[in-house]
Parts: sequence; C-alpha cells; structure tokens
Amino acid sequence: MGPERKRPCAFAGRAEALMSSTLSGRLLLSARVGWLVAFVVSVGLFFASIPAYYDKIVSFPAVRASLETSEVSVQFYAICLLSIGFVSTVVWVAVAMIIFWSRADNWMAFFASLLLLTFGTSSLPPTLPALADQSFAAWLLIRLLALFGMVAFYTFYLLFPSGRFVPHWTRWAVVFLVAHETFFYLFPGSIFDFSRSLPLLDFAMLTTFVCIAIGSQMYRYRYVSSPVERQQTKWVVFGLVSAGLGGGAIELPVAGSPLGQFGPLHALALEAGFFGALLLIPLSIGVAIVHDRLWDIDIVIRRTLVYSILTASLALVYFGGVTVTEAAFRALTGQEEQPQLAIVVSTLVIAALFNPLRRRIKSLIDKRFYRRKYDARKTLEAFSATLSQETDLDALGDDLVTVVRGTMQPAHVSLWLRPETGTKDKHTVGR
Repeated sequence: MGPERKRPCAFAGRAEALMSSTLSGRLLLSARVGWLVAFVVSVGLFFASIPAYYDKIVSFPAVRASLETSEVSVQFYAICLLSIGFVSTVVWVAVAMIIFWSRADNWMAFFASLLLLTFGTSSLPPTLPALADQSFAAWLLIRLLALFGMVAFYTFYLLFPSGRFVPHWTRWAVVFLVAHETFFYLFPGSIFDFSRSLPLLDFAMLTTFVCIAIGSQMYRYRYVSSPVERQQTKWVVFGLVSAGLGGGAIELPVAGSPLGQFGPLHALALEAGFFGALLLIPLSIGVAIVHDRLWDIDIVIRRTLVYSILTASLALVYFGGVTVTEAAFRALTGQEEQPQLAIVVSTLVIAALFNPLRRRIKSLIDKRFYRRKYDARKTLEAFSATLSQETDLDALGDDLVTVVRGTMQPAHVSLWLRPETGTKDKHTVGR
C-alpha cells in the first residue's frame, strides 16, 4: 500500500514542475517565429480556398436540383455555408491567438495554441478540399497541415495538463496514430489506408485510440493531477464530450440520408448546429489554459446533467402522453383524433412534473456524482434544524465544531465565543 501511494505523489510533483516550465531565449523566439509561419500559411490557405469552395457549391448539380423547388437561391445558400465555416474558423483561430498572446512562454499552452490554429483551419473547414483539387502543391500542403492538426489534437489529450505522457506507454499510441493518419492523408486509396481497404479494422483502431485517450485522462485525474490540474481536466474533457455528443446528435439524422431529404434552411441549421457544437472544444481549452481563477466546472457539469436528463424525460412523457391520451379518447368517444385536447393534457402534465422531477433528478445526481457535497448539505440542513431547539451553549458549540469538521474537513477546528462584559472566558473546542 505504501509504495503505491508514493508513486502518484512523485508523478504529481514532476507534473507540476513541468507545467510551470517556460520557454525562454532562442527557444522562445524560434517557437514564436514558427507559430507565426504556421499562422500565415494556414490562414492564407483558408482564405484562398473560399472562392474555390463557392464556385464548387454553385456549380454542383445536386445542390442546384435540391434548391429548384425552394425559394432560396443557390448564391444565398453558398454564402450561408461559407459564413458558417468562416465564423467557426475565426473562433478557433481567435482562441489560439489569445492563448499564444497570453501564455506563449509556456510550452504546453504554446502546443495547445498551435493545435487550435492548425486543426481549426485545416481539418474542420469544408472549403480546403475545393482548393486542394486545383493543384498538387496545394493538395500536399493542405494534407500536411491536416495531418499535423489531427495528430496534435490527439496528442494534446494525452499530454494535458501536465505535458507528460501518463502512463508513459501512451506515447506509442501517438506513433501508431501518426502511421495511421499518414496513410489516410498522404496515401489515400492505398492498401494501408484502412478507411477504404479494411473499414472494420479502421473503426476498431480508431476506437482503440479513443479509449486510450479516455483511459489516460481518467488515470491522470485519479492518481497524478493536482487540484488545479483536475479543474483544467474537467473543463477540457467536458468541452470534448459535449461537442462530441452535440455534433453526433445533429449529424445522426443526416448520415445516410439523401441530399434532397432536408430543405435548404433545415440543412443550413444542421450545419450551423454541428459547427457550433464543435466550438465547445476551443472554448473549453481556452478557459482551462488562460483563466487563472477557473470557474467552478462542477456547477456547469451538474446543471448540464440535470437539465439534459430532465429535457429527455419530459420529452418522453410529452410524446407518450399525447399518444396515450389520443388512444384513450379514441376508445371512449369513437373519434379518430383529438389532437388539441391531447396536447393540452400532456402540456399540463409536463408543467406539473417539471419542478418535482427536476428536484428528484438533481438529488440522484448529487448522490451519485457529488456525494461529499450532498452529505455536507444534508449535514448543514440537519444542523440548522437543531438551532431552534438547542439551548445548551456548550452542546451547541460541540455540534457546530462537528458540522464544520464533517463538511469542510479542516486540519484543526476552534470555536471562540466573545466573553460577556466583565469576563475573560474563552471557549475553545478543537483537536
């Protein structure tokens, strides 16, 4: 038991020392020059790809065919698509610039800034493939930037927040990912591009990479990270998970659907929602790195869980209530439909269930994920109930010390009562 406890402490000490290390001198100058070069190249390619992407949209036959039956012009549709991608890229680049401007001397922050810059301008925007089709030089440069952005994105989640691979063997996951992504980006269609030659194996490999990153963060959080690093990890992981769930929920109806199934405005809304969900990634990374006094992410996570479960539960109750009410009215009256009355009844049920269900879900989440805070709140509630009944000052002082010790868990507790006029008594209870 003893040696196992000492090892995490040693890890934590090295992690804090690494995170506090700074770039200086020629190394810092070289890093800044390299970042500026990457900024000029990536942003320049993004702006150069905008006209090519616009021409590709307005000349694409399937897009024109889907817009013929609507009142939306193909030019308006193309401008809206470009605006969505442009705003998304601007946010990624802006967060990268803020991190670079404020924390460029910290190498982990510098790496995060470079990651956001390259990934946000080369891997996400749909405009670059249109430019890559025009020349091999542009294709190669765009693919190299996308390769670096994807590998840096994955490596970041293995290194953050300490800057060290934990466990140390996870560095080999980066090596295998580099090989996998190299064939995907630079040698598409080859036998080693498993996304086309062996899609099932490719899916298994990508799933393994994701599991390694998740396991690394869980192990680091449990055994290595300091309290501040744990708050940083919560922000980053919360942003990634929320973006993944939000983007997946938006893209799920689109997957495998024909282009004309959705109207142009509906398609634009889905596109905006998808890129908007992904913006949680750079925003959470920016907060975790730049903000000195981290906001309480536990409140954000808890409220997200409560209202997500509450919304899903009320939606199920609503649609289920409408279905059951219509069936009941149909059986009692013989009429085929009673939509208005069914909707009114279901709405009233939802209004009655909202607050009780919210309190119940919040209590369950607190018991399951925030047990210490839940127990502390229960202890304070029980103590407040005894204040109006307790008359013995000594017993009340002992109860107060017990409550403070159980909720705040300090190393020492003392209670001092101001003596009455003319006395010098001091009442102290502690350990």
